[in-house]
Amino acid sequence: MEKTIPGREDNKKSTDCSIAENNKKALQFIEEVTTNVDEVQKRVLAEILSRNANVEYLQRHNLNGHTDRETFKKIIPVITYEDIQPDINRIADGDKSPILCSQPISEFLTSSGTSGGERKLMPIIEEDFGRRSQLYSLMISVVSQSVPDLEKGKGMYFMFVKSEAKTPGGLLARPVLTSIFKRPHFHNNRLDPYSNHTSPTETILCLDSYQSMYSQMLCGLCQNKEVLRVGAVFASAFIRAMRFLEEHWSLLCNDIRTGTINAQITDPSVREAVMKILKPDPELADFIEAECSKSSWQGIVTRLWPNTKYVDVVVTGTMSQYISTLEYYSSSLPLVSTTYASSECSFGINLNPLCKPSEVSYTLIPTMGYFEFLPIHRINNEVKDSIPMSESQNEKEQQQLVDLVDVKIGQEYELVVTTYSGLYRYRVGDVLRVAGYKNNAPQFNFVCRENVILSIDSDKTDEVELQNAVKHAVSNLMPFDAHVTEYASYADTTTIPGHYVLFWELRVNGSTPVPPSVFENCCLSIEESLNSVYRQGRASDKSIGPLEIRIVEIGTFDKLMDYCISLGASINQYKTPRCVKLTPLIELLNSRVVSSHFSQTCPNWIPGHKQWNNMN
Repeated sequence: MEKTIPGREDNKKSTDCSIAENNKKALQFIEEVTTNVDEVQKRVLAEILSRNANVEYLQRHNLNGHTDRETFKKIIPVITYEDIQPDINRIADGDKSPILCSQPISEFLTSSGTSGGERKLMPIIEEDFGRRSQLYSLMISVVSQSVPDLEKGKGMYFMFVKSEAKTPGGLLARPVLTSIFKRPHFHNNRLDPYSNHTSPTETILCLDSYQSMYSQMLCGLCQNKEVLRVGAVFASAFIRAMRFLEEHWSLLCNDIRTGTINAQITDPSVREAVMKILKPDPELADFIEAECSKSSWQGIVTRLWPNTKYVDVVVTGTMSQYISTLEYYSSSLPLVSTTYASSECSFGINLNPLCKPSEVSYTLIPTMGYFEFLPIHRINNEVKDSIPMSESQNEKEQQQLVDLVDVKIGQEYELVVTTYSGLYRYRVGDVLRVAGYKNNAPQFNFVCRENVILSIDSDKTDEVELQNAVKHAVSNLMPFDAHVTEYASYADTTTIPGHYVLFWELRVNGSTPVPPSVFENCCLSIEESLNSVYRQGRASDKSIGPLEIRIVEIGTFDKLMDYCISLGASINQYKTPRCVKLTPLIELLNSRVVSSHFSQTCPNWIPGHKQWNNMN
């Protein structure tokens, strides 16, 4: 029933004509589904519900085989992860009965969002990867309209896998990109001219972050004239790659000059793959050395990879904090955010890929899932809390939800999705703003993640989690009769990798000063209390730097309040912001710092959920 999107031809002898034909069909498909949005959405919902009519979850809510939208909206509740966590746990423990989906769950995709400090587990069925591949195919066709001849060169993408685990029932649990990079289709598709990357598969699949980064950078430099596009999934990862080059260009040049690989690269499969590309090239080594030795690294991307046409990275949401650094490294190259997807579902693509980062909007492709939208209401420019989910609250929200064709320009909504894999009216947690239309399909700006106040990479820390972590850490101050009277935080991305900063104002009643080592212990205590995605970024991926506590003078937060009130905040409604983002506020806090302390070791982290590890 669902329309299929033409796949790419996997033959090396694909002609320019066949590539053009594939692109034409994909663009025609976009025209059709964005014109007939509501019809497609009705069909998608009916297909999902008819397929899964006998699953336990829908029977539990007495849907009784109905596939129409009206009955579905009336009977099926709007949910969060915690509502279905018992069902997820049953599947993870090995229950193979059709609990959420009639088709077998092939694995779990671990979300960057967390529940109880652990990654959320999103069920996935095998055919979902076809939909993700289809979205990629559409995206490539759109980008090719704006940037022609991409198939004539290579992409230098920094791609990394993360550790995976197995549930007690034997299902793999891993991040979506790790799953994609490890699938046979990813390797087989390398024959697709648009999937021709400088990084050999072995370098991507290497779990050692240093060896993976080093070998991918080395291969990218060796093929510098062939590179037409560069990128990583997130802006933060691409910036880490550029900083890595700043720190290791001398070693890389030596490898290129001599045609040998540094001894620190010990993975045999990585060494073998790189040696198929690496050949002695003193001239290239001299060129790279000359560029990297210059005092300024501004525009280093176009200097070392002169044929690059754009930088392919996500720069929406929290990744927007990296735009200025990206522009510094890439000079005037367009920063292109192409796709909107998550562990739960693939959603849409940017139909105007060369737009400014501030203007990025995503068109939801209505065949990917069934989409609904919960209106967001703001009070004093803050998203009004929409949880807890009491029964009466849920009924109210069910009435508020609107369909894809009924959203209003300028209004903000939380995305709610029903998927082929067994999520029904699931709150994704993304806040979107309607920016315009493609035919009858709305286009959305990504605004933020609901309740997230701190993020450096794929980590997401909300206010409640931070509050609990601080509360746990301040116990270290009790022997000195010291107390944290106020605190605030921000994500410092001026360092690479970025790191969390907390400003603490203290009241010290004791006569003994608090030693620096105690504040360092407080830093580690906070990190140990944060979720597993953060701890993995610190301990394994090295994508997040050590947490920092900055002690500020007494009276600092009074000054902060005075400043906010001078800008128009109401003294009656003022509350200390737990995360500061405005530069003047950060500058005010920094101007009153009396000491600074960092976590001295990495927090504990092991793959998988705590309860799984406790069972071993």
